[in-house]
Amino acid sequence: MNRVSPSQRSSRRSSRRSSPRSTQRRNKKPSSLLLGDRAVDIARAALEELGDGEVGRHTGVHGVSSTVATHRFAADVPGYSGWEWHAVLACAPGSDEVTVSEVALVPAPGGDALRAPDWVPWAERVRPGDLEPGMLLPPEPGDPRLASTGEDGDGPMELTVKGVSDTKTRWRKGDFGPNSEFAEKAALECKTCAFFVPLSEPVGASFGACTNKFSADGHVVHAAYGCGAHSETPASRNSDEPGDYYDDERAIDF
Repeated sequence: MNRVSPSQRSSRRSSRRSSPRSTQRRNKKPSSLLLGDRAVDIARAALEELGDGEVGRHTGVHGVSSTVATHRFAADVPGYSGWEWHAVLACAPGSDEVTVSEVALVPAPGGDALRAPDWVPWAERVRPGDLEPGMLLPPEPGDPRLASTGEDGDGPMELTVKGVSDTKTRWRKGDFGPNSEFAEKAALECKTCAFFVPLSEPVGASFGACTNKFSADGHVVHAAYGCGAHSETPASRNSDEPGDYYDDERAIDF
């Protein structure tokens, strides 16, 4: 039986050891076909084939999955400041063929691209002041501001508690509310003004109609609103009255 000397054992152990570099090669996972230089070249070629503008530097990849990735490139297209090129690449599982699914010029994230406003459903587009003579604006089905007085829901409509509450809040915060600029600069409030006609319930006496043609005539105002045309506003001195006399011919001692 042949015996192995200690020096031979040591030599065999050292021969089995892999160098750090070879170990790293074995442990390194192969990069996706959608992320390598070849993928970047394919994406760039597809964009340049459009011929719609210069394709700049590769700025990154997003929307990455096992089969899809979107490559981003800087764009220099007249009239499209703040936009960038996108090329969507795909690779089927088990395949080594990279294909182009889509190419587009899109606004860059955080850029200064001009964009269309967000789409708003038709029912939400109407704003106060939009109604014009001859237009019809029926309430939406189930409008929380209204409730039917009939048992079967076919009677006349009336304001709900929410409808009244929303109205009071809107008037209080409006141009004729207690915190408006006019009210803050007024010395007297509407509740003591003869031109203030209080409203009845369900709105309550905190609101009334102004009847002063020189002020908020015809508008609903809050009792704590005010203006300079209050019925108790003191009269100012008539500007036609002569002021103090001054002798402009009197000698002045220097």
